[in-house]
Amino acid sequence: MATKILESTENNENLIWEEIRTEHIVQDQWIDFRRSAYRFPDGSEFEPYYSYSRRDYVVIVASDEDGNYLCVRQFRHGIKEVTTEFPAGGIERTDGREYGSGRGSSAAEDALEAAKRELLEETGYVSEDWSFLLTVPSNATIADNYAHIFMARNCRKFGDQNLDETEFLNVRKYSADEIEDMIDKGNFQQAVHIMAWLLAQRG
Repeated sequence: MATKILESTENNENLIWEEIRTEHIVQDQWIDFRRSAYRFPDGSEFEPYYSYSRRDYVVIVASDEDGNYLCVRQFRHGIKEVTTEFPAGGIERTDGREYGSGRGSSAAEDALEAAKRELLEETGYVSEDWSFLLTVPSNATIADNYAHIFMARNCRKFGDQNLDETEFLNVRKYSADEIEDMIDKGNFQQAVHIMAWLLAQRG
């Protein structure tokens, strides 16, 4: 009986905020950065709240036929450091816009196809052994895009990298112990990628 009461209470929660004003500070092909005012459940109002739309993206925990994990090293301008992370990339849109969720519609490339493309382009590797792990908000506090996380096993070298004009990255292979060590020492800096690793280790 207690469980039923708890479920009923949760279903009737009044926690939704109402967006009452929005200003698009930057709105181009890459990002929609907004300043908004909200009305709270108690009727009070507050601003500013900032949020943005960018592309949904994929993250691939990829291992080769020897059990080593494929990672990439590249500069990240947010923290102004070179990071080690898994192959990843944005899901391409077919409607002329680069941002905004296309999940469940023809506006976005299929996430698995995007994962296969990004793995090949960034590393030159392919796999026939794919597993879907999770779709999760990239940063629910401030962004509306989603990360689609995959595992690719038994990856094999297929060709050379085919990088975008703004991509400068090197491929590195690491053992599971080496990745664990980098995470422990704070040298594997992408939060969603750490989560992807933990999900992959659950099997």
